[in-house]
Amino acid sequence: MAEAEIGILLLSAKVALAATGFSLIPAFAVAWLLARRRFFGKALLQAVVTLPLVLPPVVTGYGLLVLFGSRGPLGRLLEDLFGMSFAFRWTGAALAAGVMAFPLIVRPIRLSLEAVDRGLEEAASTLGAASPVVFLTVTLPLALPGLMAGAVLGFAKALGEFGATITFVSNIPGETQTLSLAIYALLQTPEGDAAALRLIGLSVLLAVGAVLVSEWVARRLSKGGGDDRA
Repeated sequence: MAEAEIGILLLSAKVALAATGFSLIPAFAVAWLLARRRFFGKALLQAVVTLPLVLPPVVTGYGLLVLFGSRGPLGRLLEDLFGMSFAFRWTGAALAAGVMAFPLIVRPIRLSLEAVDRGLEEAASTLGAASPVVFLTVTLPLALPGLMAGAVLGFAKALGEFGATITFVSNIPGETQTLSLAIYALLQTPEGDAAALRLIGLSVLLAVGAVLVSEWVARRLSKGGGDDRA
């Protein structure tokens, strides 16, 4: 691989890791609400969470540009308060990737929380454990397979994100040009086919590897949880 291709891979990994890492806590909170709480507007929240999967990615990217661009209300506020800038920066690519990956992170966590045996939580509470202790010692370990699966799937999605990213932060080499954007740029040049094929092959390997790791982790954690309960 050429030095430029290694740089693209490293930038893509940084963007995907940041997108996944910053999405996990809000994704867990949303999954908890959807799995454990009844409230007015629950169906609306579910619809909003699912929107990035059903909307054209360009629409999502344009919405991010309007909100978090240099002239957007949230973009100006974050830059004034914290010095954070998203427009045409790798941080913006991570934000776009995180938004697009969010539904894929929420769903397995929600399913895992719904599958947790509430009787075990009630038994721990009956024995005197406070709610935070019950969550950390009972709920979280049992929901860990879904959390790990969501993280890996979210990482894979963030790694391959294209439409929202190019709309929000453009395709700037060394700054926002991730794997998918680099492949797109190479396919537009007469002599870029060989490099594009290498990056395509790498993308396929990373995506398949992420799915296999997700399945392996989920099975290992589920097996370990079953052995512990036995």
